[in-house]
Amino acid sequence: MWPVACCFLAVHSNQSSGIVCQAMMQMNNISLTDSMTWEHVPRCPTLVNYKYQTQKEMPARFIFECAQKLNMKPLTSATAAILYHRFFRELDDTEYDPYMIACSCLYLAGKIKDDKVRKRDVINVAHNTINRGAPPLEPCDEYWSMWDTIVQAELFIARMLKFDMTIVHPHKYMLHFMKSLQDLFGAKEWHSMPVAKAAAAFLQDFHHSSKILDYKPAHTAVCCLALAFQVYGVPVPLMDETDETTNWYNVFCPELSRETYWEIMEHIMDVYNIETIMNEN
Repeated sequence: MWPVACCFLAVHSNQSSGIVCQAMMQMNNISLTDSMTWEHVPRCPTLVNYKYQTQKEMPARFIFECAQKLNMKPLTSATAAILYHRFFRELDDTEYDPYMIACSCLYLAGKIKDDKVRKRDVINVAHNTINRGAPPLEPCDEYWSMWDTIVQAELFIARMLKFDMTIVHPHKYMLHFMKSLQDLFGAKEWHSMPVAKAAAAFLQDFHHSSKILDYKPAHTAVCCLALAFQVYGVPVPLMDETDETTNWYNVFCPELSRETYWEIMEHIMDVYNIETIMNEN
């Protein structure tokens, strides 16, 4: 758990105050990633009984939990989540088993990102994640049923997405922005702050929400960084945050409006509301 630097938090509007307070409270309740690199996926803070969870975000969470167990790369799990969200933007989620679609998206994402996993491993990890403590499935009717479903769903997903598997991830924008900010802060000061780790965690966790499809990847990346700066009360050097004409994030994204900026950060924090609800249950 990271300490939140509340004592020097600088807030310049009622809107930012609300988001920052929400962020601080939720980060105190949720363990985020300890690593800034894309080689590590943020850990799921609690074990979820997916059989009894009705929130629509659960299958996306399921994707990340399975991807972690399969040692898939973060970009692969993010790709799987994007495929899942895009698929259910096209179809009614009541007509298909979301967890089987999630399994197929994981398998398909492994092919797209050249991070392949065996179908057998996907089946066993998925089965064990939904049925906590269950032993690996031996070849049986249930096993072969899952195998056939993944194969058929993989092609069906591709057809529904018109075989367009191109995904522009916010990750590459964030790494570019981080490099520029590191030069601005100075390498020593930049590495001494938890901002990069928090921003990386916010970005990966935002993939739990279908709202990530609504925004440009560069906007998403810069807003994850902005939220991390707000949470830890870190001002960007040479920028006067009280002057709306000199917003630092517009250096990276000149077309990003202040309204969209706050909207994206609110949607990022909404992801953590689901975690709070589950913990209360």
